[in-house]
Amino acid sequence: MDLYACEILLVDDNRELQEMLREMLEREGYQKLRQAYSCREAREMFARRPQLVVLDVMLPDGDGFSLFREFREGSNVPILFLSARDEDNNRLLGLGMGADDYVTKPFLPQELLLRIQAVLKRAYVYPALQMQQSQTAQLGRYRVDLRNATVERDGREVQLTAKELLLFKKLWENRGNIVTFDALCQAVWNDNYYGYENTLMVHIRRLREKVEEDPSNPRWIHTVRGLGYRLAEKKDNL
Repeated sequence: MDLYACEILLVDDNRELQEMLREMLEREGYQKLRQAYSCREAREMFARRPQLVVLDVMLPDGDGFSLFREFREGSNVPILFLSARDEDNNRLLGLGMGADDYVTKPFLPQELLLRIQAVLKRAYVYPALQMQQSQTAQLGRYRVDLRNATVERDGREVQLTAKELLLFKKLWENRGNIVTFDALCQAVWNDNYYGYENTLMVHIRRLREKVEEDPSNPRWIHTVRGLGYRLAEKKDNL
């Protein structure tokens, strides 16, 4: 996600400070900035769904804490308080309400920029990376896409069957640990291992053919005799 394309709503009744903030953010590269000087204007602009709100506590027609509660009723948009109220109880109140940060005036411009960037990263970049990583498994030169049920190596892609995908997901979720025959059969067929012995072995063999360089001497999917299978972690193969 391009953080500099995020829409930022600045809420403060100090017009001189507002212009300083706008110029500072524009120099940094932020492209979409909106300004509100009161609670009323902030409510109107908040309907446009900004990606971040920089919110003053003292406003001419209300206070930022009450406005924060209104915004939080229908949105989890990150909100950073920017306030002359630097008493510990006010800062703790703002953070305790669920604000993403609380910066007191006067502030260092570079510090505010770093805090804004940190809030945006926590809200949008890190969750996206975690989601992407959780949907992708890397086994050496093999990349398994759990969303599309594909295995890619050196630009070549093969498709996993539905049963192979369920088996792999169960092993991946428990990588480094033994997954019993019963647990695998429950994940794939919703049944006990008895009666599925040969079928499970066939599916494991076919799965190895798609994720192992040498399926007869597997590096990743190990058989634990009498118990089940274990998907090796990367550290096991160093």
